[in-house]
Amino acid sequence: MRQLDLAAIGNLVDVSAVKADATRQEAEEMLRIVQKYRCICAAPMPWLASWTVEALKESNAVVTGVVGFPSGAETTEAKVFQTRQLIAAGCREIDMVMNIGAFLSGHEETVAHDISAVVDAAANIPVKTILEVSYLTDDQICRGSELLVRCGVAYVKTGTGWGPGPTTVDHIALIRKTIGNSAKIKAAGGVRDLKTLEAMYAAGCDRFGLGVRTAEAILSQAAAMAVTQ
Repeated sequence: MRQLDLAAIGNLVDVSAVKADATRQEAEEMLRIVQKYRCICAAPMPWLASWTVEALKESNAVVTGVVGFPSGAETTEAKVFQTRQLIAAGCREIDMVMNIGAFLSGHEETVAHDISAVVDAAANIPVKTILEVSYLTDDQICRGSELLVRCGVAYVKTGTGWGPGPTTVDHIALIRKTIGNSAKIKAAGGVRDLKTLEAMYAAGCDRFGLGVRTAEAILSQAAAMAVTQ
């Protein structure tokens, strides 16, 4: 079983400020947390992407551009345009939401075209595609994960944090069992404490999206525990 290196937890954490009511002040708090704990990534809403890139230009952190939040129901053309716009602004990763409604309607070819178009537009920039597992059955999670891998995503991501329920350890284990080592997994939406994060890591998760409103508590606890690890 994998054991998390708490001293290096920042290498696995994206700190986000992507709620509908996320303010500029919360984005500033996101920057503070990313720099304090040496987190790998910051994820702002698109209107603050360029500002975040500029603010972190002297750090090793990258900025993720979010595409299609939260429903994934935009047209493919809109998602491709937004992907290119965010990369031009300096984003070095893309987190996109799959078309959840199309997937639940059985239009998997539409979903695959949508994801593949964003992956192609991103070129060598990693794309993390969001299933939004709290809307899906286990069978749908498996089918969706396989579809994402076929489309060439770098990460299967569990949620936006806007869904009706949390990501669980069982979700991570199910996705890992389904895709093997074909892609990495990012947990987001419901990672509320360090114990859950550690269990998800042990189950095969590679990255964690922590909202700015909960990140400080988790990361400060990890830092304190790392001293005695």
